Parts: sequence; structure tokens; C-alpha cells
Amino acid sequence: MKRVVIVEDQTAVREMIAEIITTQPDFEVVAESGDGQAAYNLCLELKPDFVILDVMLPGLNGTEVLRRFAKSLKKTRVLVFSGYQNSALIRELLQAGAHGFVEKSAPLSELKNGIQAVANGGSYFGPEVARLLREAVANPASQNPALDLLTTREREILQLIAESHSTKEVASKLNISVKTAENHRTNLMKKLDLHDVAGLTRFAIEQGLIDTPGRL
Repeated sequence: MKRVVIVEDQTAVREMIAEIITTQPDFEVVAESGDGQAAYNLCLELKPDFVILDVMLPGLNGTEVLRRFAKSLKKTRVLVFSGYQNSALIRELLQAGAHGFVEKSAPLSELKNGIQAVANGGSYFGPEVARLLREAVANPASQNPALDLLTTREREILQLIAESHSTKEVASKLNISVKTAENHRTNLMKKLDLHDVAGLTRFAIEQGLIDTPGRL
């Protein structure tokens, strides 16, 4: 049996995915989570064969979860299932270690195909994602390299700031001092040439690090 973990912050979507998994032969859902950090910790413990992963997650976004998988869970296969996609984000997810990507607007048959393909060692990209990949290859200059300037810790802090956490809360969540959190925020603003929290939040939304209201 392939052991599956579902990582999705919306309960109804998680339940739908779980129902689909139960119809697939030789698959078993062993855990579900709606939080990126909690999901990563769960996967470290359970070492699943296969993960279905959303991008927009509280605590730790899907791209950062993937980066951590690449270091500590190299055998785990990951299919991204998200309503947010652009060529820059897809490029990042692939670099981070995603084996496939199905958009939430696709028919359920696409999700089933993606599950089978990725879980069995292949790759799979839905039609819209494939189009964006072709666009990225044809026009590499359109990619935004700004995120590449940031360290892993700076990305974590950017997401937490954009999720409206105060500097004190950021420090507490990451087990660092308030001064260190302030220094990271200052460095973020310098690297990105942004000058306030609102600018950081807009950037995080544009880059797919946090969700926008009303989006799956």
C-alpha cells in the first residue's frame, strides 16, 4: 500500500481528495493536515510514500515544505494541487522538488491521473500548468528573480509578516530573538526594495506565498 498524506488548509477540499484516494487501488490516507509546519513534522514522523500538497498554507507555504522534503524526505513523491499558479511559482515548485502539479480548476479526472502518474514514479502537469511551463521556457526573461535573493529564513519571515504576525509573534514562532526578527525584516525590505509591511504583503501574494481572500 502507498501511504498518503494530504496537506490542504480547506477541510472540504481535504475530504474530497481523501474520497478520491480511497477509490484508488493500493493507496491509503495515513494523515491529513491544514498547516504547512505541522504537515512537515507529520511527514518526518510518518515518512509517507506520497503527498498531495497545496501551495497556500499557513505557517509554512508549500514551496518551503517541498524544500525541506528535498533534504529529509527524498523518497517521498509530491503532487501539488493548487488554485494558484503562474510561471514563476511553477518554476520555483519544480526547483524545490515537485513531481507534478494539477490546478484546482481542472476536472477531477486530471487529479486522478496526476495521483497515479506521480505516485508510480512519473511526473504529471495539468493542461494550464503545462501551458505556463511552455511560456516560462519560451520567455525566461519574464521570470521574477526576486525570491531567489532570499534565504530560507527570510522567506519564512516574509510569509509570517504577510500573514499579519507582529515582530514579537514572528520571533516566538521561529524561536529567535525580537532583534533578530527585526534585522531579518530590514534585510528583506532592502533586498526587495520595499519600504513597509503592506509592500511585503503585496509581494508575498504576487509570488504565491500567501493566499488572497476568496481563492481556493
